[in-house]
Amino acid sequence: MKFEPLPLIGAYLITPEPRTDERGAFLRVFCAREFAAQGLEARYVQANMSTNVRAGTVRGLHFQRLPYAEVKLVRCIHGAVYDVVVDIRKNSPTYGKYFGAELTGENQLAMYVPTGFAHGYQSLTDAAAVHYMVSEFYAPDHEGGIHHADPVIGIKWPLPITNVSAKDAKLPRLKH
Repeated sequence: MKFEPLPLIGAYLITPEPRTDERGAFLRVFCAREFAAQGLEARYVQANMSTNVRAGTVRGLHFQRLPYAEVKLVRCIHGAVYDVVVDIRKNSPTYGKYFGAELTGENQLAMYVPTGFAHGYQSLTDAAAVHYMVSEFYAPDHEGGIHHADPVIGIKWPLPITNVSAKDAKLPRLKH
């Protein structure tokens, strides 16, 4: 795997290195040793999957607060999404900044979302499916979120937004 550090310190884009032959391809999408060698979280306690009926759907921006802050390893396994991480560490020089990348079932890229970051994505295709590995169990009393259209963060979603949950539509702006 190739680990590409992003402009937001602690976040990475991870590219698998497939081995191909006449049958197709085999690729490692996670290896605890390789993650640990990069100083990244290597213990995950839950795997989740979300599906999206329509292109333009936005999920997020979500995070969990301490003591249940979580690292996420996010990969699109079908279709395509525009995946976004936002630095919400108040003492960080990149506080309030975001980075986005297209994750697809074809490119097999993964986004490493460290603690102290909010995460969300927009489905770029109908029937997009996203797989997450998370380092902490879901703790509903510690969940948080930021509105996907916070004007100060200024995320440039690639498509018009067609669907957002009622819960996500009520999320607050980031405190600047």
